Amino acid sequence: MMKRREFITLLGGAAVAWPLVARAQQPTPPVVGFLSSLSPASSAHLLAAFHRGLGETGFVEGQNLAIEYRWADGRVAQLADLAADLVRRNVSVIAAPGVGALAAKAATQTIPIVFGVSEDPVKLGLVASLARPRGNLTGVNFFVAELGAKRLGLLRELMPAAGRVAVLVNPANVQTASATLREVEPAARALGMQIQVFEASNIREIDTAYAALVREGPDALFVAPDALFVNRRVQLIGLAARHALPATYAVREYVEAGGLMSYGTSVGDMYRQIGVYTGRILKGARPSDLPVMQATKFELVINLQTARLLDIEVPPTLLARADEVIE
Repeated sequence: MMKRREFITLLGGAAVAWPLVARAQQPTPPVVGFLSSLSPASSAHLLAAFHRGLGETGFVEGQNLAIEYRWADGRVAQLADLAADLVRRNVSVIAAPGVGALAAKAATQTIPIVFGVSEDPVKLGLVASLARPRGNLTGVNFFVAELGAKRLGLLRELMPAAGRVAVLVNPANVQTASATLREVEPAARALGMQIQVFEASNIREIDTAYAALVREGPDALFVAPDALFVNRRVQLIGLAARHALPATYAVREYVEAGGLMSYGTSVGDMYRQIGVYTGRILKGARPSDLPVMQATKFELVINLQTARLLDIEVPPTLLARADEVIE
């Protein structure tokens, strides 16, 4: 018969062993790869939106999910290496908002990829169709470059006398730069406006391009959608203020930082949707069964304080249509 002391000793050992066994049986959380052409400093609010989307499907980083972040900081050429690194780490899903989607697609045909692109993903070769993506990719088409004509029209409404507009594009981002010019050039002709294109693909070239366009004396500046420009929005807005040059941008982040006006898709909502699709795939959905979502939320944002500094009187009709007016 087991003695009382031996029984207590055995029971105590079991009490220590049970938590160890339980911990050993806990499943390893899935790992998501997050590939961005932006920088962490410029993307905190977008990352928060991505996390909200994950949360809607029950995933919380640090609890039941791990995330490997890869940031290109505006250097598009680095995306291929960053995508390849995520593939080597065998992540469960790659979330690739922006131009990183193309690098992710080139890096793997097996790991699910959730993209967010401003152009037609079918034309980009990311999916076979919007309704039936096939392959290992799906995501969000959030229309930025395609809104160039609308943005130019709003600029004409804000400044009816503006006849000459400088357009700033990043030649390293070939797809977006080309799509922007395809939209803006015919729209400018229809509006009776002249455009002159300036290029910048790094911080130094932004200063150089701005010096060149200021010498030309345009009435306004049209900044193309681009990760480099978003990362350097404080630099761009500072240059615009220094030279008293009205400028229009693709996303609200510029206007929140002091830019004059923006019109485009709610990029924050796009990141949230990417988070939702990432979570659904982690739960077992196949990318090929998830149709590409198309953005439905567009926003016009005007900084009235900046307009006053530029001595621009914003038409009441334009103010009435604005989704947000920053005083």
